[in-house]
Amino acid sequence: MGAGSGGRSPGQGRRRPGPTDAACPGPPAPLVPAVTCRAAAGPPAPFLPSLRASVRWAARRERPRSSMSTLKVYSTSVTGSREIKSQQSEVIRILDGKNIKYELVDISQDNALREEMRAKAGNPKAIPPQIVNGDHYCGDYELFVEAVEQNTLQEFLKLA
Repeated sequence: MGAGSGGRSPGQGRRRPGPTDAACPGPPAPLVPAVTCRAAAGPPAPFLPSLRASVRWAARRERPRSSMSTLKVYSTSVTGSREIKSQQSEVIRILDGKNIKYELVDISQDNALREEMRAKAGNPKAIPPQIVNGDHYCGDYELFVEAVEQNTLQEFLKLA
């Protein structure tokens, strides 16, 4: 053995402290993903809030309102139009942001739903998104955005 090796074979030198040593006091943990090693007072992992939010968001979309009238947003999951996709997403984002409960109706699942949407809109060529509260037609995307900008969304949705 060499004079400077101190009886250790190569590769068995002293370990330099790493960035997780301060966050994880105590004896070294077995080899596990670094995500499990956090300081006790640290924030939760960054992916958890978004996961919780998406679970709440999915549950809110499936659950109709418990009041007499149900707010329905007619949309489609099958479209080649970026404009329609963007408009649907914005309506859903705003309703979710204001904690307004609604039922999402996918007209691509059944032609009868598309005809129902058009009949309630009073327009045989109406395209999603269309918003209805019970038997009362509220409007389309343009009217929705106008109501949001004028801060009259509750009246537009016939909730007030």
